[in-house]
Amino acid sequence: MKVIIIIPTYNEKGNIERLIEILQNDVFPNIKNHQMHILVVDDSSPDKTADVVEQLTKKYKNLHLLNNGNKLGLGAAYVRGMNTAIEKLGAEVMFEMDADLSHDPKKVPEFLQKIDEGYDMVIGTRYSQGGSIPSNWGIIRKIYSVFGNLLVKAILMRFWIHDWTGGFRALRKEVFLKEKKELTSFRGYTFQVSFLHKAVRDGFKVAEVPIHFTDRTLGRSKIAPKEYIAELLTYVVAARFWELVYSPFLKYAITGFTGYIINAVGLEYFYRQGFHPSIAGAIGAELSIIWNFVINNFWAFNQYKITNPLKILVKFPQFNLVSFGSLIIISAILAVGNYFFGPASRQIFLVIAIGFFVIPYSYSMYNIFIWKRWHISFLSGLQKMVG
Repeated sequence: MKVIIIIPTYNEKGNIERLIEILQNDVFPNIKNHQMHILVVDDSSPDKTADVVEQLTKKYKNLHLLNNGNKLGLGAAYVRGMNTAIEKLGAEVMFEMDADLSHDPKKVPEFLQKIDEGYDMVIGTRYSQGGSIPSNWGIIRKIYSVFGNLLVKAILMRFWIHDWTGGFRALRKEVFLKEKKELTSFRGYTFQVSFLHKAVRDGFKVAEVPIHFTDRTLGRSKIAPKEYIAELLTYVVAARFWELVYSPFLKYAITGFTGYIINAVGLEYFYRQGFHPSIAGAIGAELSIIWNFVINNFWAFNQYKITNPLKILVKFPQFNLVSFGSLIIISAILAVGNYFFGPASRQIFLVIAIGFFVIPYSYSMYNIFIWKRWHISFLSGLQKMVG
């Protein structure tokens, strides 16, 4: 595959030559199954960074320079760089990499290995085992970095992504082409979070590679921490709000509520027919499972709906198997309620079972194993087994 490493620059004259030489002489010779290129996107750096790169293009034919005009920010540089990489250079895979050597270029082969394994996007993570941030950072900078990342994880509720705010990534061109219309408004560093969020939201497979983030030795960081945190908070809160409004979860909740009505009616009917509350609850739950499968497939998860009749015949038993956990939860909680408080408590304990246990359990299982909106690395083998 043709791989383009995109490096945005602004006043990086002291770093860019060293980075290019490391990539060309120490990294690329060890990569045999890909065509490696570098695209530097310069925002008219006053220190003449572009002149340094221009000279190096005479030495390296796989080095390209894009003058980005006025300084428009990191996001704008990446969007223009990726468009150029795809349209003019024929990129199939692209990297995001900082010019200041804070991202170890020798990790590039590990990213490409994940791409070769079938992942759509690979992110360098500082916050998982094997990764780190600089020990010499001051306490304030560490707080900004760690807090900013935790903030994104907590609000977006995607805890399996360990590093939302990092900028060392590899991605297939299909990811950018799918998301680019929504990325043009993010010119600054919020671009990184928004891009990853949209890729995860749309079901692209994301892998992580632990990295040791190294502080720059030359030049100054372009991040203004307070403004960055403010922009980040604004984005993630708004994104989460609209995600909840339009996402399958709201439809799932409505479907679940109607399923609860069916479950409650079934529980009451079969209890009055002489069944034990736990058995009546299990029958009602199975009726609601049938309802939930049909409505979730054709409405709540319609973007991923299963239409092939044969596949429906395969998926429905899987749905029942996954939902068997819901039956166990409901039956167990109703049995406990009946034991301690008597059969009159059955409807109260049904609400407790569904509201606090069944909803989070079933929503997670549906997304992972039935409609497969969520791709989780350590469960990928099991996801493949269920088809």
